Amino acid sequence: MKKDASSLWRQALSTGLIAGALAVLVSLVGLVVSFSDTDIIRGVITLGELILFSPIFLLAYSSIQRASGRSLRTRIGISALIGLVAGLLLSLLVIIGTATNLRQMFVNASPALFNLLTRGVPLPLGALVPPLSCIIAAWVSLGISLLAERYRKAIIQGILWVVVLGTLRNQILLIYILQQEPISTILKAVIFAQSGLSPIGAVIVFALSTSLAFYSSGRKRVTPLSRTPKQQKKFRITLFIGVSLILVFLPLALGLFFTEILDSTGLFIMMGLGLNIVVGFAGLLDLGYVAFYAIGAYTMGVLTSSGLGLYHFTFWEALPFALLAAWLAGIILGLPVLRMRGDYLAIVTLGFGEIVRLLALSDWLKAGLGGTQGIQSIAQPVIGPLTFDSLPKLYYLILIGIAILTFIAWRLKDSRLGRSWMALREDEDVAQAMGINLVFTKLMAFSTGALFAGLAGAMGAAKLTSVYPHSMTFIISINVLVLIIIGGMGSIPGVFVGALVLVGLPGILSEFEEYRLWFYGLALVFMMLNRPEGLWPEARRRRELHEETAELIAE
Repeated sequence: MKKDASSLWRQALSTGLIAGALAVLVSLVGLVVSFSDTDIIRGVITLGELILFSPIFLLAYSSIQRASGRSLRTRIGISALIGLVAGLLLSLLVIIGTATNLRQMFVNASPALFNLLTRGVPLPLGALVPPLSCIIAAWVSLGISLLAERYRKAIIQGILWVVVLGTLRNQILLIYILQQEPISTILKAVIFAQSGLSPIGAVIVFALSTSLAFYSSGRKRVTPLSRTPKQQKKFRITLFIGVSLILVFLPLALGLFFTEILDSTGLFIMMGLGLNIVVGFAGLLDLGYVAFYAIGAYTMGVLTSSGLGLYHFTFWEALPFALLAAWLAGIILGLPVLRMRGDYLAIVTLGFGEIVRLLALSDWLKAGLGGTQGIQSIAQPVIGPLTFDSLPKLYYLILIGIAILTFIAWRLKDSRLGRSWMALREDEDVAQAMGINLVFTKLMAFSTGALFAGLAGAMGAAKLTSVYPHSMTFIISINVLVLIIIGGMGSIPGVFVGALVLVGLPGILSEFEEYRLWFYGLALVFMMLNRPEGLWPEARRRRELHEETAELIAE
């Protein structure tokens, strides 16, 4: 028993060190100072303070949950120890930063940061502020963990809604419906302040969201298994109609700012659906996927641009050629890499992507591709009297493209070819022994994925009416690959979820643009440790990963 108790306190000590190290990290990265003026609740808490204390709060909550069978006194001590150790690390940062010039190594170790950590209290008394603040944060997590499960979940949801609405204050007020009188006046007078939520607004949001969460948790849930086949069919039809209506009227409600984000997210969804076939279905790692997007976009630009004056095709006349060019490029890439696997395949595809970008930049093809100046004045889609020359109109065209590609991917997944891709992904040698034609299967994976990217490139070129080689960089391929990993490898719904999380959400949180890659890395580490199968994983892959985890635990 004593051994268990000592182990518990050692674990609390290590948790406090980790929480403090994370707090020091976000401070030195610059997140705390950068968002110190962004209120979540005006005059109560800023986004910078929330980022600073989040590691302490979350790790303390996790440790307290693990010690749920212990006495209240023990849990109070554990939370206090975590907060004290984390706070001492912050105090140590302030003392060292004040005594020496840390800015030679850490540019964000500024007097403004130390003033925030000590809340303006001068040293040596100011060194006590971080430990006291961290202990309070740990005790808040203790108080929430002591509540009954139903109350705890409701309060956590209420806090999350306050944080989300306070952080997204400026973006929410850009929604077209909320700009109308008297809604706009009421929101600005009661709910929102100049930055974040007003104290009264925070209380209203917390009360409403907590009450709703508490009420919904008490209702009896209707599971799919409890429905009759007729009820399930009716539910699916109702859900499809509801989602369709929401998607149709979404641009009218959101306005231009959010429609631009939706259009960009839609293009990444189209690319994600294609790369999901190559990587998720067939298991062929492609790091040069942006090349196919570029080929589709440049083909559309060459054939329709009035600036080049080479051809005078309309968008719809040029579209088949753009798709054909991308499809052939997929075959051309697939032929030399038929015998390659793993890292070697990744390196070759990466090289292919760079070759396409450098060709677009070269003076050798400048007359046809524009060189560093790119191609401008690309034709936009026209159907009868309707010209798709605005973001809301292009949204509907992209939405139709997504629907077509989703249907094709869904039908391919359960087809004979789709099962061949999955057999190839699991074991190439066994797949060949079973009689699967590896040449045909690999070429179909590369060419189909390239076709999807070519369509996205053609629509992207029409959206911007221009295309530049500098926008076809390696990082685009990485972004598409990451959204598949986050959403779930081989999962079609996972592509949508991953695109919304990694493209749509950063678009909304434009003030985080400087730290976008930082959050990318953080999200990937979190996903790999806690949910390696993705946010919406494929059923087969989820079972495989959990079986492997169970075997490791058993061993």
